[in-house]
Amino acid sequence: MARLLLFSLPGLMAICAVHGIFMDRLASKKLCADDECVYTISLARAREDYNAPDCRFINVKKGQQIYIYSKLVQENGAGEFWAGSVYGDDHEDEMGTLGYFPSSLVEEQHVYQEATKEVPTTDIDFFCE
Repeated sequence: MARLLLFSLPGLMAICAVHGIFMDRLASKKLCADDECVYTISLARAREDYNAPDCRFINVKKGQQIYIYSKLVQENGAGEFWAGSVYGDDHEDEMGTLGYFPSSLVEEQHVYQEATKEVPTTDIDFFCE
């Protein structure tokens, strides 16, 4: 079933019909560098391969660089997950692939900004197309 989503950016508004599903939330809060979670927190490198268990997560190869955008606040003994983007070797996909992965998978190489803003997660944070 197609769902209508409203995306809003300063000065721009778009309504899109998309096919997808809202998955369970992994956390109710996340840490970001800014209130909208759009700025990169850090650059990390994967220590091992990771196969995504579902569409909220991303596949990662050992040695691959990941740009980190948010860090979910750990709740009820759940694992600690971060959100980031990875790019293929050929860089044909300029948008990259965005999703979650275990924080223990990576080693941060460079911190651009500290993740000091705690903001609530929303349904769209866990939407899968």
